[in-house]
Amino acid sequence: MINFTFNDTLFLFLYLAVVMIVGLYAAKNSDEGSVQYFLAGKNLGWFVVGASLFMTNISSEHIIGLAGSGASSGLIVGHFEWMAIIALIMLGWFFAPLFIKTGVYTLPEFLEKRFSKSSRMYLAIVSIFAYITTKIALMLFVGGLLLSALVGWDIYTSAIVLVVITGIYTIAGGLRSVIYTGVVQMVFLLSGSVVLLIFGLNEVGGFSGLVDKLPAAYFDIFRPISDPDFPWTGIMFGAPILGIWYWCTDQYIVQRLLSVKNVNHAQKATIFTGFLKLFPVLLFIIPGMVAAVLYPNSSGDNAFFMLVTQLPLPDGIRGLIIAGLLAALMSSLSAVFNSTATILTIDFYKNFYPDVSDRKLVLIGRLSAILIVLTGILWVPLTKLISSNIYIYMQSLQAYISPPIAAVFLFGVFSKKVNAKGAIATLLFGGVIGAMRLLLEILNDTTAIQFKPIMWFVELNFLHFAIFLFLVSSVIIVAVSLPFMEKNYKRSTIFSTETFTSFKGGLSLVKEKGLKLNLILSAILIGILLSLWQSFL
Repeated sequence: MINFTFNDTLFLFLYLAVVMIVGLYAAKNSDEGSVQYFLAGKNLGWFVVGASLFMTNISSEHIIGLAGSGASSGLIVGHFEWMAIIALIMLGWFFAPLFIKTGVYTLPEFLEKRFSKSSRMYLAIVSIFAYITTKIALMLFVGGLLLSALVGWDIYTSAIVLVVITGIYTIAGGLRSVIYTGVVQMVFLLSGSVVLLIFGLNEVGGFSGLVDKLPAAYFDIFRPISDPDFPWTGIMFGAPILGIWYWCTDQYIVQRLLSVKNVNHAQKATIFTGFLKLFPVLLFIIPGMVAAVLYPNSSGDNAFFMLVTQLPLPDGIRGLIIAGLLAALMSSLSAVFNSTATILTIDFYKNFYPDVSDRKLVLIGRLSAILIVLTGILWVPLTKLISSNIYIYMQSLQAYISPPIAAVFLFGVFSKKVNAKGAIATLLFGGVIGAMRLLLEILNDTTAIQFKPIMWFVELNFLHFAIFLFLVSSVIIVAVSLPFMEKNYKRSTIFSTETFTSFKGGLSLVKEKGLKLNLILSAILIGILLSLWQSFL
């Protein structure tokens, strides 16, 4: 257990009280209809949505994992944080205008409008499976460990308490409660992280002291193609594929953006989140590097806990830091509860019962959220099966299913020629190839595979595999679509010629005040990103 003082405990209770009050207050108008419950009334501004996007992305296992990577390998993993900026720019300028124009509630629903119902069902099923077996499982595992360390409860009791607390305001208020609590949680997370960074750097003699005490390789973020973990080719070409899938096509993220007032606010929200994504390298990775200096025996994911428990901190500060970690966990957990419930309600129930009343749809949404919360509770006993290897397999699962989905969305948005046959063929065949890689990888860890072609397939770096699978998926969607093209291929009228665009067409969807400012801010953000890369060359 962490040795907490009264002031530490006070910070924790303050955090929980504020989040619960804000979450329940935001729920007061959630009964007004499905738009209000699932999309927060479509009247939110860029700041709250941008903050929610950031907090949905930053979960506690994310923070602990970044610190662990910083302790073991340095700044290299920060590429994934910075690559997210490119995907966010694409989300704001190309995907968001189209998602908003279609008026969809979910990303699977968008695939039906663009392609077919079979594509919609595939994405809905895969999304729910991935959310339950990866996101919810890992969040409960890490959250259970965290509360167990704080209060001495066993991991199961800790995880159940976490699910119940988060589930209450998520079920009550839907997306609006998730978003507004995200703003509060961002304040706690950033405050605690900044304090930890300051005190940690002070212990090692500042950033210059950190540089002196660590090997130079810790600050090398471009590594050779032969690097087994982070080759520069995988970082520059594979990571963006995963980023586009995660930021531009995943309901877990995009649902927040569907709640904005208009496209102008959607763009500002993604730009704001892009600026926030500049900071995880500083706030989460560098503390892990500090832990590597101060506690050489700390290993991987233990680095963050070593720093929090062993670093000399003023009374109450440790409580603030742990409150920030809980904030990251609960924001992501509430987001996955809400997104999964939305897919169950809109893509399954409403799809099969299209005449359902708006009021009943909200009820079904709440019942779906309760079902997901109960599923989370039932999953808790299985958390004992999660080891470091299982964690890697779960993360790999996301990497292996994402390239086909990214390819379908990219071609679906930017090309008029691909059609439903090409889309479903890409999703199915690409999904099979990804599943084969995962299964063979697990098999290879237990019984070494000797057949060289299969060895190449299994041992290919996961970022290089993402490139390979994306290229295969691109070939499939084009090759299958073209022979079946019809002169008058039926699409929803929203998919006009100008919508399938390059940059010029994308701008034609955005004719609102503030466009010029958004362009300037986007250019500044990209300029900062290029400068960061240049500084490490």
